[in-house]
Amino acid sequence: MAEFSARDRLRLLAGGSAMFLAGCGGSNPPVNSGSLLGSGDGSGTGTGTGTGTGTGTGTGTNTGGSTSPAALTTGLLRDHYRNNFQIGTALSNQRIAANDLSAQIAADQFGSITPEWELKPEVIQPTPGVFNFSEADRVVDWALANGQTVRGHALVWHESTPDHFLQGSREDIRLRLEDYVSTVVDYFRGRVAVWDVVNEVTSADVYRGSDGVGPDRQEDWFNAVGNADYIDWAFRAARAADPNALLFISEYDTETQLKRDWLIQILRRLSARGVPVDGVGHQFHFFIDTDPAQALAAIDAVDNEFLGLINHATEIDVSFYRDPGTCWQTGTNCLADLGPNAPADMLAQQAQLMRSFFDGMVLRSSVESVSFWGVRDSDSWLNTSPVERFNFPLLFDRDGEPKSAFHAITDPNYVI
Repeated sequence: MAEFSARDRLRLLAGGSAMFLAGCGGSNPPVNSGSLLGSGDGSGTGTGTGTGTGTGTGTGTNTGGSTSPAALTTGLLRDHYRNNFQIGTALSNQRIAANDLSAQIAADQFGSITPEWELKPEVIQPTPGVFNFSEADRVVDWALANGQTVRGHALVWHESTPDHFLQGSREDIRLRLEDYVSTVVDYFRGRVAVWDVVNEVTSADVYRGSDGVGPDRQEDWFNAVGNADYIDWAFRAARAADPNALLFISEYDTETQLKRDWLIQILRRLSARGVPVDGVGHQFHFFIDTDPAQALAAIDAVDNEFLGLINHATEIDVSFYRDPGTCWQTGTNCLADLGPNAPADMLAQQAQLMRSFFDGMVLRSSVESVSFWGVRDSDSWLNTSPVERFNFPLLFDRDGEPKSAFHAITDPNYVI
């Protein structure tokens, strides 16, 4: 079966069905490659100078504006939703320097941190039997020192699985997986409060409609084990290693009915087997014209199963481009680069989308956490996927100034 990346949803919703190999915001360790996208200001108010110091997606860091966060009330975003849910963001350990603007804003405005790539198997155990927690320790300890909780992402993900995990018999694979999960979760016991135990295990074959094969992703792990029992093994091992941690299944494109239906089938199966699942993480990578009602429907679908599951929104961003499938496949027919200054009407559209989405999330008591995938626009993987161009997916622009979307979700009187 065709291999699909973590962000197939973007390509599928854009109208194409070809595969793409673009990296994603939660994928591999960073490469220090500079980018023109480290410069400029998403809202057209500044002229930062990118230095090409690299992020988790290879996008240059705008250190030209890294003097201090915007003059906001301390904890405004975090505290505004304190009685509803926790507000979080993704951050890599390359952004936790004292003078890094994204780190300063993250410490000031967010209550939860998701290490961007440091807790993935390819980083922690790239070779058999050897665990390296040094990268993860840096960002985890930074978050804890700032009084933030940590979300562990992710223990099992097909795109971050070294080959040695899947070698040998089914029993060999089970023992190896259980040892890995037990070791990692025990090491961070009491430090990582939430784990995405399995990531993107629902079938990605949604483009075939009713002919799609589901509910399970029948690729690396499924094929090596012979079925989806590896999901059960991972959850049980995680629960045994840290009974107090919350254990989640993380999935993208839950806004799509077929994908959502397949996920629900998996949740029912795990519940029937007594597998210790505490909640669902919905990644919610939006387009500028996404209907927020579809995301809210994903929350309701989980709630309507009456399984007692918590809902988290885990990787929120808003792409300003809805490209055809050929853009993701071959880099052709992509929408033109908007340039360093986002159009005012699109910023307003983003703000309205975020306000409507957050208004709906507040009404849903099962939602306990809402996290963005990055702090500033320059942090985002969407600046380089599917092609390099300016994108404006987050709450803060490249100079760290809060955008209309920020004000829209923190001030009910703000006029969009």
